[in-house]
Amino acid sequence: MKRALIGGIGNVLLGDDAVGPYVVHMLEAQYSFGEGVEIADLGTPALDLTHRIAGLDAVILVDSVVDDASVGSVILYRKEDIVREITAQRLDPHSPALSECLIAADMLGAAPRDFLLVGIVGTCFDPGQPLSDAVRASVSRAIDLVVEELGRRGFHCEKKPVVQAPRIWWERRPVDDSQARLS
Repeated sequence: MKRALIGGIGNVLLGDDAVGPYVVHMLEAQYSFGEGVEIADLGTPALDLTHRIAGLDAVILVDSVVDDASVGSVILYRKEDIVREITAQRLDPHSPALSECLIAADMLGAAPRDFLLVGIVGTCFDPGQPLSDAVRASVSRAIDLVVEELGRRGFHCEKKPVVQAPRIWWERRPVDDSQARLS
């Protein structure tokens, strides 16, 4: 049986960095996936991502990216694009080590056959901020691309007849204390 991982990468507490987890939670709420497809909020992985992608037929990751393109642009990065960009030093502790993980999986003889990063250009990565409007507006485009790419790779998914509420807990606003006391 073929196996695929759709993973959202990012820190949900840092503004646009939350777009990867946001997209995968929206996908889960809107679509049913066939056997062999795993949907996961991967948080902020480092080299531990290698064991999640090793041996899979397809990996589609969604993450915020920094690029000269306009905020909210969706850019597709193939495996070749990622391994070509090996950085000598990690930019910050939350930057995923995608190139290193792909190279390590390849050295183990277990690199995913197909790999795609759906990158969404972000602008605000401040603690406690929600997704920027431009990034939020790009979510449906990213979802469409993930569904299209899954289909190209021979995996089944279909739109749910009734869309469930997504489990996006980090966007819930605290209840105003004055309102809580009245109840």
